[in-house]
Amino acid sequence: MKMPVSKAQIKATARYSKKTYDTVLVKIRKDSDLTLSMIKEHAETMSESTNSFIVRAIKGAIERDKAKTET
Repeated sequence: MKMPVSKAQIKATARYSKKTYDTVLVKIRKDSDLTLSMIKEHAETMSESTNSFIVRAIKGAIERDKAKTET
């Protein structure tokens, strides 16, 4: 059974998150070739969270784009 979380803890967690993380909203059309379930399944297959997979995919795209412009 989960212990109840105090309002102070919720506020502290929100302050920490705001100070520590940038947040990006990604919208994926439900009728798109790429779906959220595909992303989640792939991340799980790679033994990582959905968030860490998305960050890794973005980093990879940036590296590939930089390599294209450097040549």
